[in-house]
Amino acid sequence: MDFKHENNKFSALENSEEMAFLSYVSNGDVLTVDHTKVSPQLEGQGIGKKLVAQVVEYARSENKTIDPQCPFANGIIEKTPEFQDVLTK
Repeated sequence: MDFKHENNKFSALENSEEMAFLSYVSNGDVLTVDHTKVSPQLEGQGIGKKLVAQVVEYARSENKTIDPQCPFANGIIEKTPEFQDVLTK
């Protein structure tokens, strides 16, 4: 599985085909995660969590915070203490 980041979206690719994605809106220092989608055949394999980890690392590298409006991303961040440093206060 390869990961790509472009146009406010992190994608998980298999054989150049997008199998999952996480999208966000950038507003100043805040990345608002608005949607995460994983194709049904990959559900339960941790791909969604890997996409959340990608946006967390990106936020850290850009000194930004994350406002997880997507329920899936919010749940992952809440359950993962090492991701909570980038939450918008």
